[in-house]
Amino acid sequence: MTPGSDRVLDRLTALHPKVIDLSLGRIERLLAALGHPERRLPSVVHVAGTNGKGSVVAMLRAGLEASGARVHVYTSPHLARFHERIRIAGALIDEDALVALLERCEAANAGAPITFFEITTAAAFLAMAETPADFALLEVGLGGRLDATNVVEAPRLSVVTPVSLDHQQYLGETLAEIAAEKAGILKPGVACLVGHQAPEALAAIEARAAAVGAPLAVANRDWQVWEEHGRMAFLDEAGLLDLPRPRLIGAHQVANAGIALAALRALRVDEAACAAAVTRAEWPARLQRLRHGPLVDAAGAAELWLDGGHNPAAGEALAEALSRLPPRRLHLVCGMLNTKDVEGFLRPLAGEAVDLAAVTIPGEAATLPAEATAAAARAVGLPAAPAAGVAEAVAAGARDPGARILICGSLYLAGQVLRANG
Repeated sequence: MTPGSDRVLDRLTALHPKVIDLSLGRIERLLAALGHPERRLPSVVHVAGTNGKGSVVAMLRAGLEASGARVHVYTSPHLARFHERIRIAGALIDEDALVALLERCEAANAGAPITFFEITTAAAFLAMAETPADFALLEVGLGGRLDATNVVEAPRLSVVTPVSLDHQQYLGETLAEIAAEKAGILKPGVACLVGHQAPEALAAIEARAAAVGAPLAVANRDWQVWEEHGRMAFLDEAGLLDLPRPRLIGAHQVANAGIALAALRALRVDEAACAAAVTRAEWPARLQRLRHGPLVDAAGAAELWLDGGHNPAAGEALAEALSRLPPRRLHLVCGMLNTKDVEGFLRPLAGEAVDLAAVTIPGEAATLPAEATAAAARAVGLPAAPAAGVAEAVAAGARDPGARILICGSLYLAGQVLRANG
């Protein structure tokens, strides 16, 4: 039987013809009808950026919870089930509570046009306002300035992770334009932690900060983070932290940990909580080793990994992380959306992999056909051919005993893999 929340979510999807339509007017109207739950949230940490948002939120949650705080979290998109988007006081929202919240939002909206993300964000705010907690971690859905989460007027802290080219059809064609949209979350008098940026992106963020009076602390200027002797060091004006390397794999996760640690220091948590941020954080489909399920069985003696990165910066980070793993022949299984820079994502990976099996993402209207993905791979020098599906591609890779197989290219594909693989 279809869960009740799935039936309500299906109805809500039909309320607006566009999946993405950046605006604050519709959600402001609905939140007013609901009694403004966004004004009754606990201390908000608002996180924007292109890459690393989810990892930073995961580390912030781990650190704050280790300090004894009760923490709400709102992230998107989900991988396997919608409930992953809303975590209330440490636990994923339960089915009955989710159905009740969605139906309240549906009734208050009264059939007016509103996007799926906007109305479900309102439901998340309701849940967070009605359960006591110390913090609410809010991940921007897309952009920042006109994102539905940006109705929060006075967060405790803002964070901007590295900005790169992605979603240009909505945010602008240049890094500076995209960074200006991300920096739209900055608020007067609210401190903002800024991850490493290209010069033009940082200039746009600094311009917004100056315009609204938001104090900035910037990576490599106000704090440093680096690997040393198999551990991680973090240094800011409060002193040096000597910590284990992050549980999440890759040099980019060291940089993400630096952002999270800078935020945790601003929130005045202790060193033990900072250590927990890097050692306890979990974030699925970010270079995740799959260890059980039918796809792992199909992989046989080969390692099976999963990653949801899908833009050029993610491709670079993924290639760097793979280069640090013990050497194995790498076979890619890749499915992507037709809105992405496929060659830009695959170019850094071409030097790490021996071949690529391209798949069409089932059920995704914006999927890139497998042959087009294969053609993009060949264009960057990576031997590639279409495959009938993920299972077939994994089975083909398994014919190379002792190899490494990486399924990559899309969070939507990653979610399907996690659902199918238990």
